[in-house]
Amino acid sequence: MTFSRLERISIGMEQICGTIERVLFTNAENGFTVAKIKMRQEKDLLSIVGTLPGVQPGETIICEGTWKHHPQHGRQFEVHTFSLDTPTDVGGIEKYLSSGLIKGVGPSFAKKIVGYFGNRTFEILDSDPDRLLEIPGIGEKKIQSIAECWHAQKSIRTLMLFLQSKQIRCSYAQKIYKVYGDESISKIQENPYELARSIFGIGFKTADELANHLGIAHDAPQRVEAGVQHLLWELSQEGHTCFPERDLIEHVCGFLEVAAELIEQAIHLLDERGEIVRNPIDEIPFVWVKPLYLSEVGIAREFARLQETPSLLRSIDHEKALPWVAEMMRIQPAKEQVSAIIACTSEKVHIITGGPGTGKSTITKAILRITEKLTEKILLAAPTGRAAKRMQEICRKKASTIHSLLEFDFKNGGFKRNKKHPLDCDLILIDEASMIDTQLMYNLLKAIPDHARVVFIGDIDQLPSVGAGSVLKDVIASERVSVTQLEQIFRQARGSKIVTNAHRINKGIFPDLDDVSGDFLFYEGKTPETILERVIPLIKSELPSKYSFNPIDDIQVLTPMKRGIVGTENLNLALQEALNPKPSSLERMGRRFRIGDKVMQIKNNYDKGIYNGDVGRIEYIDFEEQEVAVLFDGNEVIYDFVELDELMLAYAVSVHKYQGSECPCIVIPIHTSHFKLLFRNLLYTGITRGRKLVVLVGTKQAIAIATKNDNVQNRFTGLKTLLQTQLALADR
Repeated sequence: MTFSRLERISIGMEQICGTIERVLFTNAENGFTVAKIKMRQEKDLLSIVGTLPGVQPGETIICEGTWKHHPQHGRQFEVHTFSLDTPTDVGGIEKYLSSGLIKGVGPSFAKKIVGYFGNRTFEILDSDPDRLLEIPGIGEKKIQSIAECWHAQKSIRTLMLFLQSKQIRCSYAQKIYKVYGDESISKIQENPYELARSIFGIGFKTADELANHLGIAHDAPQRVEAGVQHLLWELSQEGHTCFPERDLIEHVCGFLEVAAELIEQAIHLLDERGEIVRNPIDEIPFVWVKPLYLSEVGIAREFARLQETPSLLRSIDHEKALPWVAEMMRIQPAKEQVSAIIACTSEKVHIITGGPGTGKSTITKAILRITEKLTEKILLAAPTGRAAKRMQEICRKKASTIHSLLEFDFKNGGFKRNKKHPLDCDLILIDEASMIDTQLMYNLLKAIPDHARVVFIGDIDQLPSVGAGSVLKDVIASERVSVTQLEQIFRQARGSKIVTNAHRINKGIFPDLDDVSGDFLFYEGKTPETILERVIPLIKSELPSKYSFNPIDDIQVLTPMKRGIVGTENLNLALQEALNPKPSSLERMGRRFRIGDKVMQIKNNYDKGIYNGDVGRIEYIDFEEQEVAVLFDGNEVIYDFVELDELMLAYAVSVHKYQGSECPCIVIPIHTSHFKLLFRNLLYTGITRGRKLVVLVGTKQAIAIATKNDNVQNRFTGLKTLLQTQLALADR
């Protein structure tokens, strides 16, 4: 905002000029900054406060504003508008470069550069950065990094000021620049709604505010079309691959506050352009975002292909094979296990589903042992790293995540393993199959060769996948793929309260909470406050002392909700203070990170080879290089500070996020304040994540509500109908 001379006089505005000596505080979200400046005529440093995005020590700042008196900090100049000049004297240039502005340039390196080039430093960085090679100890790679950062920081400063002028948080500038580079402002002006689609962390609301400031009308077709697509993607975050058209129109009406006729027009135009898909399911019009529609159609087509092509493996004499494998493994398989083994070693595609203790691992090992006599080309896979590791431990054979098996193509995007370049296998076994979402399942199926046998192993009573769809449940419901449903709990598993209580809950029966010495414990906490007070010492000292658990690596808190006293956000802060109370921390994106923290990746990042739900520990934080290193199962992954919104503290996580993973000890706070999320399958899934011990802390009433509540929200998908249609055609 700028003011005329008369306006400045009328509101008592003054102008001051000085050199920024120190930046005491800056809020990356909104640019609010407290800094100390040195004015030529003043002996002491003066405080300035205001929205000053990206200001750096060493710069000359010309401010317009008013003097205020702060009760704690005294006299301050409140900045309304400002302009900046880069420093021209050697001291100011050194201060500017050593401020952390340029990644990899700290105080010692800044001193070397300025000591060599003096007041020509900025000129060199702008026009001839290769001359930095003249400084001893600097290599070409470092020069390239400095040159790129120098150019980027100037562009980001301009972008910050542009966003600030549109009343949008300037903290988005770095992320936007990383995607669009020097075209950032022109891309925003062309279509601000594209930000919500392409920049992780920027939602439709922010893009809509920006569009409003750019003069895009409330009922503009551009806004309505963007709103339709946004709502469809939002609904996919809730698990829906498609949505009834009538309900979608109603949703968008309330969200955008525009007429239904405009939304209908937008849906038809988007459909005509191929950006969304309209199709009926049981004569009711449904709408998909195109990638999810193509994935569901693709899954149905690939299942038909795999079922109608023969296996290259020779047939098995089960009368000989079954006694042989039973003797070798020293087992006596039950009738349903025998049926599963026969089906998996004779049919092209088979599904095994059952709860804990029903013998899924035994069947998997038996299938492996028999098939190993026919071929060496066997692959084991699971959706998450921890599930793959567990599968490998059980089967004593290498298991991979589905993502790593498919080999991400960094050059072209997508996966290297596909129809043209399929996996080399005669048998593939996929564990934790209930976790596989629609798009991942399509990518997996099309990479499986025609001749391969496929076995899916999972538990359909657990929570569905984090991503869109209910793939395993839909495939079973289509009745077009053979299935073995395991129900018998075996003797060794019946001794575990984790197993027996999980099955009780799954049947709607209240769990046995009376045992105080077994592997399933209950501690009462009447209020969220008392639950928190009980959980912290349990994890910090009591359970580690009694069971020799590492409080960070061996104990995982699972909770239904994000907010509230015993939600993930508050629990993480409390547990961080209790388990990792280091004085030094990094504040970014509203989160606080420390070396040693347990963290979780919250989006798939194919470039880094790390995926939604992966858990690791922070190894180091480098403030000069502006990097954080996280160790995930022995693999070091480097994050730029600007990428830290992909990480969250993981001392406590949601049950959904922890699917497919296991931990020696699971602690679940459960209270009636969670009533919106107290579902049977959520409690069942949480309990089955514990290997050695499960501890519930809360109220019996909340446990009873969850156990009785089987009203799980249905996901709208088209897969069941598409499977029935496609596989029926294949049968003809």
